[in-house]
Amino acid sequence: MRGKYILVVFVLLISSMKIAVAQNNLFIARDHLVLQIDLKTSDKELDSIFKIAGVSKSNAQKLLKGNYNSIKEDGWDLATHENKIIRFDRSLSGLNENPQDAPFEITTHLPEFAGEPGYPVDVKYGVNKYAHATVFALPSGLTRFILPGYTRARRVFLSGNFNHWSTLKGAMKKGDGGWIIDVKLEPGAYEYKYIVDSRWITDPNNLQLIDDGAGNTNSLFFKYNYTIKLAGYPSAKKVVLAGDFNKWNANELLMDKKSNGWEKHLFLGDGKHIYHFLVDEKWVADPANPKKLKDDDGRLNSVLNLGEAITFKLSGHKNARNVFVAGNFNYWRPDEFSMDKTSDGWTITTTIIPGNYQYRFVVDGDWITDPANPHYAAEDGKINSFLAVRPNHTFKLKGHANAKKVTLNGSFNNWEENGYIMERKGDSWTIDFYLKPGKYLYKFRVDGEWMIDPGNKLWEQNDHDSQNSVLWIE
Repeated sequence: MRGKYILVVFVLLISSMKIAVAQNNLFIARDHLVLQIDLKTSDKELDSIFKIAGVSKSNAQKLLKGNYNSIKEDGWDLATHENKIIRFDRSLSGLNENPQDAPFEITTHLPEFAGEPGYPVDVKYGVNKYAHATVFALPSGLTRFILPGYTRARRVFLSGNFNHWSTLKGAMKKGDGGWIIDVKLEPGAYEYKYIVDSRWITDPNNLQLIDDGAGNTNSLFFKYNYTIKLAGYPSAKKVVLAGDFNKWNANELLMDKKSNGWEKHLFLGDGKHIYHFLVDEKWVADPANPKKLKDDDGRLNSVLNLGEAITFKLSGHKNARNVFVAGNFNYWRPDEFSMDKTSDGWTITTTIIPGNYQYRFVVDGDWITDPANPHYAAEDGKINSFLAVRPNHTFKLKGHANAKKVTLNGSFNNWEENGYIMERKGDSWTIDFYLKPGKYLYKFRVDGEWMIDPGNKLWEQNDHDSQNSVLWIE
């Protein structure tokens, strides 16, 4: 049995990505945008495609009822209508958007490629390098992009991984001497380009360029989330910030002098960061940060932990001498996170970066799972307690009230047979997960019997002549 991989197709021509399309039986007109709709598709999937295509919700509802006047007014022409398949197209030459060179299909079964071209991987830190500060954060929280010049251009767009390299969004406003747009961005790394009258260009003022992994070059911008400060030292000529995040480069991060000291704005990803200052080349640990760590030469460095504050608790064991918590978040080191004794047990609060983790308590040398946690997982054949830090997705299986054990298995744990043990809540079995953007395959296992997710209509055939449920995290 074969699944329907492509139900709705919106074809964009985007020059900044070279992608191998999973289906080859579609005709792509290089001077047209094509919107193909299968009316048998679920409302949720259709809404997603309409949003990407730029079709308003009201127009989409009218279209599904057989009223095509509104979408025609948006510039789409009815090309074909056969059975439940409708195809609209619109000429690129007449668009307010910009035609591109290479096809990119957005479907209910997205094309696959090696890595994610144009989408930076998780970065530990970053600083911007501009000849002129033409991209910067506003007090409102928005980020302003300015492209000076190009006053004779008819249209200029900002396109990047923050809007899925869209040519339908990001229209910049023309002002005196250039173009401007404000964009809402969360802290992180972003690749982008400008599209000037259909021609893609990098930011001429941005000195930081990056290979996007698909043979193209993009500009790279960091939305800052942290300011490191050093009070005092008014007579210092030069203060430099150096850390493990920039390989201890003693010349890169020059700090800015302020009325009460020195500071440096930068982006820091979640995790453990070790750093110090060089004040006129003299080593100085951060006096405002009590967390310190000695290096191999006995010199003190400051330690900064960014992430989620997680509290572990273990009841009982009042006669224990030492209790630790260990997991794959600290490489299972058994004596690193010492827990504090309380009136009814043991506790510790520590910072962990977002992710999925397994852990155990170490009570006077004995490793035990967390008796208060109903979720478990397996690693190297051992069953451990499971914890999702800053989860962004909940897997849920309704029914099966009489089941003794329900597990989640998938590509995120290499289909480990023991899977993740789910908890019975109300009328469902659930487990929270942290998942990075991308595609995931999964199944449930109910008392040993495999089954796809009945609450998810997306699935694909596997090598075992059965199906896997498909989950896309954006």
